[in-house]
Amino acid sequence: MSEQQKKQRPPRGDASRRRENREAEADGLIEGRNAVIEALRAGAAIDKIYIAKGETDAALGHIAAKAREAGAVVVDVDRRKLDYMSHTHAHQGVIAVSAVREYATVEDILAAAAEKGETPLIVVCDELSDPHNLGAVIRTAECAGAHGVIIPKRRSAGLTAVVAKTSAGAVSYVPVARVPNLTSTLKDLKKQGVWVFGTAAGGDISLYQADLKGPAAIVIGSEGSGMSRLVAENCDFTVRIPMKGQINSLNASAAAAILLYEAVRQRLG
Repeated sequence: MSEQQKKQRPPRGDASRRRENREAEADGLIEGRNAVIEALRAGAAIDKIYIAKGETDAALGHIAAKAREAGAVVVDVDRRKLDYMSHTHAHQGVIAVSAVREYATVEDILAAAAEKGETPLIVVCDELSDPHNLGAVIRTAECAGAHGVIIPKRRSAGLTAVVAKTSAGAVSYVPVARVPNLTSTLKDLKKQGVWVFGTAAGGDISLYQADLKGPAAIVIGSEGSGMSRLVAENCDFTVRIPMKGQINSLNASAAAAILLYEAVRQRLG
C-alpha cells in the first residue's frame, strides 16, 4: 500500500468509534436553555438532560424541575463534559439528549405478549451503560421474538441515536420500558406469574437445565460487575452459561443472545 493510500484510508479503532458515536449522538442533542425549554414544552421524548454542576442560575433550576416532571433523567456534570459534548459551542450550561422513540411501560410489554397469544419473553438489562451493548441486546431481542426490554432509569444507556444505530432499527419494533426501580419491577413481574432468570458465572443451574418455555424474564447484568446484589436476590433462578475456554465470561449482548435463543429452541419444541 502506497503512502498516499495510507493517508486516504479511513481511521480505525477506538478513535474512529468515538468519532462515530459523537456524530450519531449529535443527531439527538438539544443545546441551549431556550431550545431545551421548548423541547420540554412540546412534549419531546427526552432521554437525559445534562446540567452544569454547581450552577445556581434560576433558569437552569427551572429546566431541571420541568425535566424531572416530564420523567427525564437529570444529571449534574462538570462544564468541561458539556463543552466536549457540544457541537454548537453555545450550550449555556445545559444539553438534552432526545430519545429516538417514546418509552413503553412494563404493562405495554405484557400486553404485547397477550395480543400475540404467547407466553411473555422479556429481557431485563441491569445497568448496561455501553450503548453498543444495549443496542445489540435490543437487536437480538427483536430477532428472537422477545416481547420487550426493560432498563433502569439510572446508570444505564437510554434510547439514544447510538443505541438505535447499533440495534439496526430494532428499536422501532421492540418496546423498551424504563423503570425507576428494577427490584420493584421484578417483584411485580413475579406477582404476575413471570419467572425471573438471572445470568451469573456461578449460577445455581446450567442454562440447559432452565425451563424457559413459560413466562420468563431474562436478566443481563452490567458489563463490569454483572447483576447488582438486590437484583440477583430477586431472581427465581440464577443461570450459568457453560464455559469451556480459559476466559470465564461473555460480553453482555452475547450472553443475552445465548439465553434468548435457548428460550426460542425450547419454545419451538
